[in-house]
Amino acid sequence: MAETGKTIQEAVERLAAARTELMAEVGKVIIGQRHVLDQLLVAILCRGHALMVGVPGIAKTMMVKTMAEVLDLKFSRIQFTPDLMPSDITGTDVIEEDVTSGHRVAKFIRGPIFANIILADEINRTPPKTQAAMLQVMEEYEVTVGTNTYRLELPFFVIATQNPIELEGVYPLPEAQLDRFMFHVRVHYPSVDEEITVVKTTTSTYSAELRQVLTGAEVIRLQNLVRQVPIADEVVEYAVRLVSATRPERPEAPEFVKEYLSWGASPRASQYLTLGAKAHAILRGSLAVSFDDIRAVAEPVLQHRLITNFHARSEDVEPVHVVERLLDSVPSGVSR
Repeated sequence: MAETGKTIQEAVERLAAARTELMAEVGKVIIGQRHVLDQLLVAILCRGHALMVGVPGIAKTMMVKTMAEVLDLKFSRIQFTPDLMPSDITGTDVIEEDVTSGHRVAKFIRGPIFANIILADEINRTPPKTQAAMLQVMEEYEVTVGTNTYRLELPFFVIATQNPIELEGVYPLPEAQLDRFMFHVRVHYPSVDEEITVVKTTTSTYSAELRQVLTGAEVIRLQNLVRQVPIADEVVEYAVRLVSATRPERPEAPEFVKEYLSWGASPRASQYLTLGAKAHAILRGSLAVSFDDIRAVAEPVLQHRLITNFHARSEDVEPVHVVERLLDSVPSGVSR
């Protein structure tokens, strides 16, 4: 149900306050990484999934688990391994004997996918068949086993992690599955001061007491709010022009795009840019979505959707470098 202008403004103010509270609560456990937490929160508000990429030992799992606790959402961690089967994720039918009738009946045993926040740990370590089991779940929020389909409880998000430094024993995610992720979130090393704090707290008797900031029902309401936020035509056009400029066959594509990219982003990127900008705007307490909001979410939305060519790889040009140059070369506020 659509909300009135007054209730929308009240919800935006409530969200801006909740964001501050959430960061404070998560900050009791996670030191730094503010940009990562912000991007995860934007993805959650947009009903999007996120792919976190970072080296081991920088608290990716703890970060997601802590956010789930603060948001009062059921958390489930799936460790992806080479021998993981699709049924290990979705669940399976088992045959049981009814003690009263003596008849055998099939009973569905739910897998770990039946939660609100799923941490798909090292998702690229499992074969394509098992990776594909995630596709229907991420797109349609349901699981099909045999002839039966089971709806997942909302809100539902998949946050997957990848280790960028190991190449052996991994199965690169296909482009179709990469496109299911709204954001590609890069998790960096902490600063020296942050790491000192991490070491002090994790090697002592300190134990954080977390307080729930939002409920699952409030998260769903805020997700609906994001889609009600108005956005000016020129801001939408800027998002679309950014995405269009990533396609090397387009005449408006810059020369460096034609030089370094084989494929650009699909219209789904334009949708996620727009949704992400709306969420970013209301998280800062504003109902006015600006060009800067589009730019703020451009890197996590676009970088995993750009396919570089051999020339780019030979010169160590990564998709994120192309996105940075796009933001400098595609002007805002210019009509088609």
